[in-house]
Amino acid sequence: MSAPGVAPPRTRLGLTLALLAFAQLIISIDYNIVYVALPEIGTDLGFSAHNLQWVVSAYAVAFGGFLLLGGRACDLFGARRMFALGLGLYAGSSLLGGLADTPGLLIAARAVQGVGGAFLFPATLTLVSTSFAEGHERNRAFAVWGTAGGSGMILGSLLGGVLTDAFGWEAVFFVNVPLAGAAALLAFALIAPDSPRASGGSFDLAGAFASTLGVTAVVYALVQGPEAGWLSGPVLTAAAVGVGLLAVFVVIELRSREPLLPLRLFTNRNLSVAAAVTFLFMGTFGTLQYFLTVYFQGVHGYDALTTGLAFLLPMVAIAIGSQGAGRLATRYGIRPVLGAALAVGSVGTVVLALGLAADASYVALVPGLFVMGLGQGAAYTLMFGAASLGVDAGEQGVASGVASTSQQVGGAVGLALLVAVANSGLDGLTGDALRTATTDGLRTAVLIAAAGVAATALVALGLRRPDPATIAEQPPESAERRPAVHV
Repeated sequence: MSAPGVAPPRTRLGLTLALLAFAQLIISIDYNIVYVALPEIGTDLGFSAHNLQWVVSAYAVAFGGFLLLGGRACDLFGARRMFALGLGLYAGSSLLGGLADTPGLLIAARAVQGVGGAFLFPATLTLVSTSFAEGHERNRAFAVWGTAGGSGMILGSLLGGVLTDAFGWEAVFFVNVPLAGAAALLAFALIAPDSPRASGGSFDLAGAFASTLGVTAVVYALVQGPEAGWLSGPVLTAAAVGVGLLAVFVVIELRSREPLLPLRLFTNRNLSVAAAVTFLFMGTFGTLQYFLTVYFQGVHGYDALTTGLAFLLPMVAIAIGSQGAGRLATRYGIRPVLGAALAVGSVGTVVLALGLAADASYVALVPGLFVMGLGQGAAYTLMFGAASLGVDAGEQGVASGVASTSQQVGGAVGLALLVAVANSGLDGLTGDALRTATTDGLRTAVLIAAAGVAATALVALGLRRPDPATIAEQPPESAERRPAVHV
């Protein structure tokens, strides 16, 4: 291992980046890999129609609820340790999920997977932010990381279809075991040891308790609302409890000497703006794969494998956008490139929406899918990089937790609202009338999402160049060969 303050060899940095991107790929794939296996899971394990959604929701609720805790744990106990812990939880819970023979056991396994993701995701963000010098190196690293994240969400649909068709639903869980296990072991060989400072400090137990339960309750209400009804007792109770606990959390943080989330971080304009951009991005762009899946399968009758293949084009576009974003941000700055990426994505989303029709061919969607993917890939890469600008190295973990919590909550809010729009007016319809009405509803939802992406581009203009004094406080290994920083 390299001595503290000495830049690691280029080969080591390249291998480290490959490992971080691979871990992000695992997280992203797991978002969608179970979707195509749900019918087979429901039949084999005896899920009711109402409870089957919890195979997905248990993961989302646990992931969203534990992100702030996972981010702060990176700062206090070390990002490498939390990286390995998250991967270990992924591997163990995936094995449990594949062996599950009851609905309750599978839902519990998915919840543990979500907790693993809540530790792993901030750890990868923190390690990218602290392992690479701000500027060209970090922009390139985020481009590779973003390519893995953006492509993985689509690759999950394809991989889920292939594995389920070939080996059964259990394979979508078992595939994670060797992948996550190997990545956890490689972490100790490729990632520099956590510094002594990372393992110091006290832990805000009261804040951790209030924030984890509060965010979990809010995400539960958002996820369950469309299914159970927004005015149902469980949803209203969860929302009230969540908001109340988050209010308590703010009071605790204001009074704590060692807060879980130092509220002064929000005086960093870039972190606040990046969190807002991440929230809006996931509430708009982040919902489009769901609506396209409904369109391909519900309107055109694609099977799981064909649906996965239909996503290959936007996956390629996302990869191109992600790689180009890093180079452009180094030359022109994050703010103009992020704004331009969101504007391009908005235009692509409009073109895509206008191509949606009950009798349209896939070819008619190609221009919209490609342009949308370019903007989506570039924006996904840059918005997380923006959240790290001007944040002290010892607080990169909690900053990553803030950005990723915004991602989860934004996705839940956006999907809940847009699904309600897309599904309005479908009651009582069947046959061609249902297909036409479904397409009309999806088109409306996608157009609203496009307007939201355009609004997100305006929010991104609030980014600014970080304070040079703050940058100067970064540790020697981060400052090594630092080029000029552009926002």
